[in-house]
Amino acid sequence: MELADDSPDGSPAYIPADTPGASPANSPAATQKPSEKEDFKLSLITWNVDGINGEKRPERARSLVKYLKYKPDVVFLQELIPPYVQFLKKRFASYLMIEGAEEGYFTGMLLKKSRVTFVESEIVPYPTTQMRRNLLVAQVCLNVTLRNIFLCKNQVIVDGQKLCLMTSHFESFKACSKERMNQLHVVKWRFKRAPDDVTVVFGGDTNLRDAEVPKVGLPATVCDVWERLGKQEHCRYTWDTTTNTNQNISTPARFRFDRIYLRPAIKRGVPRLAPDHMALVGLEKLDCGRYTSDHWGIYCTFTAE
Repeated sequence: MELADDSPDGSPAYIPADTPGASPANSPAATQKPSEKEDFKLSLITWNVDGINGEKRPERARSLVKYLKYKPDVVFLQELIPPYVQFLKKRFASYLMIEGAEEGYFTGMLLKKSRVTFVESEIVPYPTTQMRRNLLVAQVCLNVTLRNIFLCKNQVIVDGQKLCLMTSHFESFKACSKERMNQLHVVKWRFKRAPDDVTVVFGGDTNLRDAEVPKVGLPATVCDVWERLGKQEHCRYTWDTTTNTNQNISTPARFRFDRIYLRPAIKRGVPRLAPDHMALVGLEKLDCGRYTSDHWGIYCTFTAE
């Protein structure tokens, strides 16, 4: 199966004007204008793109390309399939694609080559998964004009900071709560073992229910970025069948499945990376009657303090 590559250039609005609660301040476009200040920010999108759903797949893939025209530094993707990967590689030669698998559906990362130099990647298996899920860890170096830049294996350098990037797609469905928490434990361990001078960012489709997180207990040094930014209602629910009709689910459901976790560097004297903006992407219904995915994506920026 191939995805047609005939879409014109241009980007749709991230949050349409007729979306409840939408405003220019909530849109990623509002913070993604080219400027010198952007050199001191790390921009990120995480999105379950629902590649396994064949309904209007070519149209949805072309829409994903348009959303990525804003060129975030890092993109975390879940539910990729091989045709999506090939399509994205063709359209985004300025990005490096890292894949969490080669068959079925899997996670991946896009790293902007002009900002990020790839060192290596690691796939961490979840030993008890029944859905072939894993943790994808990227090791890179950020190439921007900052105070201190140096290459360090397993890390990205941001304004003198080392940074480790992780993405995953946790076990799906309510009944798989125990396995999902096991997978969160693996991520928790990665946060805890990171050196004090390293900033760690995790983003992905966690499928987590709010009650599951305190049962695992994240380290005190790790923050939920949505919570840290004030629990803004306009970007709370990333899987929302009251608005998103891609799955044709009759029972309304709203969950914050997609999450970003941050552990800033905690070593004294090391600058801290802090979140400063979050917005949802993919809220625009396409001409084909579908949304880009059954999930909304999350756009987030971080600033070195």
